[in-house]
Amino acid sequence: MKSKLFVLLFIVIFSKGIRGQNDLPYIFTDNKNNDLISFSFKREAAKAYNLLQVPQSKDEWNTRREKLKEAILAHARVSYNHDLPLEYSETAIYKKGEFLVKNIFFQTRPDLFATANLYIPEGKGPFPAVVVAMGHSRNGKLFHEYQALGQTLAMNGYVAIAIDPWGAGERTTVHGDFEYHGANLGASLLNVGETLMGLQITDNMRAVDLLSSLPFVDSKNIGATGASGGGNQVMWLAAMDERIKAVVPVVSVGTFQSYILNSNCICEALDGGLTFTEESAVLGLIAPRALKICNGLRDSNAAFHPREMLRSFNGAKTIYRFYDAEENLSYQIFDTPHGYFPEMRETMLGWFDLHLKNKGTDTPKKEKPFAPLPESELMVFPKGQRPEEIVSTAEYCFNQGSLLRAKMLSDTSMNIREKKEELKRIVRISDNYDLKNVHQFSNVNNWERYVLETTTGDLIPLLLYFPNKSSREYVLFSHSKGKEWIDADLIDEFMTRGTGICIIDLWGIGENDSPEAKHVDGLLPEFHTLFRSALWLDQTIQGIWINQLNIVLNWLANSDRVKEITIDADRELAVASVLSSVFGDKADKLILREMPLSYLFDKSGDINYFSMAIHIPDFLCWGDMSLATALSSKDIIFIDPVTISGRELSDNEIEEFKSELYHFNSSPGKQLRVHFVK
Repeated sequence: MKSKLFVLLFIVIFSKGIRGQNDLPYIFTDNKNNDLISFSFKREAAKAYNLLQVPQSKDEWNTRREKLKEAILAHARVSYNHDLPLEYSETAIYKKGEFLVKNIFFQTRPDLFATANLYIPEGKGPFPAVVVAMGHSRNGKLFHEYQALGQTLAMNGYVAIAIDPWGAGERTTVHGDFEYHGANLGASLLNVGETLMGLQITDNMRAVDLLSSLPFVDSKNIGATGASGGGNQVMWLAAMDERIKAVVPVVSVGTFQSYILNSNCICEALDGGLTFTEESAVLGLIAPRALKICNGLRDSNAAFHPREMLRSFNGAKTIYRFYDAEENLSYQIFDTPHGYFPEMRETMLGWFDLHLKNKGTDTPKKEKPFAPLPESELMVFPKGQRPEEIVSTAEYCFNQGSLLRAKMLSDTSMNIREKKEELKRIVRISDNYDLKNVHQFSNVNNWERYVLETTTGDLIPLLLYFPNKSSREYVLFSHSKGKEWIDADLIDEFMTRGTGICIIDLWGIGENDSPEAKHVDGLLPEFHTLFRSALWLDQTIQGIWINQLNIVLNWLANSDRVKEITIDADRELAVASVLSSVFGDKADKLILREMPLSYLFDKSGDINYFSMAIHIPDFLCWGDMSLATALSSKDIIFIDPVTISGRELSDNEIEEFKSELYHFNSSPGKQLRVHFVK
């Protein structure tokens, strides 16, 4: 009996721990089966697919083609300089039967170097060559599938270069400690005005430069292949670089529509991509050059399912017809899961033999036996002995962020109105986002329950507790995990004071979350799926929250019962509260809990302390939180402020933030009232 009571008590305590710290009433009755966020995003993606059709005439395509390439390069933030010295270096050479392996590194951008393996066939050459792009193996070029590509290509008379993707392999934060290059780490590049996709495109274009410079390479016959994220890379490479004569993307082609609310890396996200192109047009940019698409029938990732690939293939086929080059476009579906399997490699060899050697008939070519090489032989540098030229994502974000912040602090001619307009563009605030309807439901335990409906169809669930008759003050609570996690004692404290209380679950949070997105996230950081999906649709999570905060604040302020509003928000929502206050004057005070005082990359904290909703493309190019806080001109209490990686700030760091605040004070006549509680 005692054991049963213990189990029952455990279940009650555990359930309360999951639900949070209070018993606030719900507004929605069944959010799990009514995922409005998923529905809305998928609807926008479906609209984009229908509207972003490929041209139906060659003249129309010729007009659009160059503009499309320019748009991709701009949105991916590609920075490529063909004339930059390659600074090519070799660290080791191994003879392996029919081929050599050279461990190399070379310059891709000024003072930035990539690590790679170069597989070279026996003989004099010149040989055709292939860029081998890695997928999401944390050990990059060392992974057995990519070793297999390098070896089988070399044994069949191709030079192959296998490059560690930016942030993977030997380009991780700590050399020899392999890590995932995406999620919060890869998204941190956005804050300094870069994208992981753009850096990879640059790396791969520079690999083509390197291959073209080698005397044993036939520079007129260069191909590219890769699987999953690597297949994605070679699609973009071939679309942007016409020196790629033939390309084989494997388990990577779907539709951009199918990327929304599905599992992809931030390196596969084109910022704003679904506002101007679908994947069929990107594949069309490769025409009339040779393109063979390979997909797996049993691929678990819905984004790369063959049915999605065929939609893009058929669109690309229209463009290939303009060039009378339909024979250069092909696809094959294999009865395999996600991966680059032997039968796919044999198909790839047949395709490259036809288009890079002018041999054969595109029939698969039997693969020769080979054995994986020891990782130690393929490492460009001994573990822990990487030189400074090989820069990790963490180092790059810190260095670039430091330069951008120094530029911000030295700007003596800042135009406040222009900075506000620029910030509005960066967070992507919509002018068409407004209040449409207010829905009121029955009261529960003295809480009035409302839903604010926006002009875009979003719903904002809201609880309202009236102040006592002598007060017209309200505190607006918004918690990053949902209203259930607001401290019950804190709510009681404001009730005792007689203060009115407004509690909201903003987009993607609490009652307003997306169960589908959370399921897709799995073990990845929160908002991984929604952040990427929003990025494709030219939105930011911060921008969505700012829009919703402004709607709620305006609705409250228009009531005769409200005179003063204080926002109490934490973490990512604290950032949104500050940015909202830059554009509006409805909030009078801010209580900000665990907010990052700077977006400068912090190498000493936890990269996943914040969710992916924290990131704002180009934010450090604009300024930083000190500038935003000064522009808000609010009375602010910072409680337990942290770095962007969640590390507790030192007293000196807080004093530096204060000095920046006074440096940026846009209202010299008004004293900034900022307090810190640690």
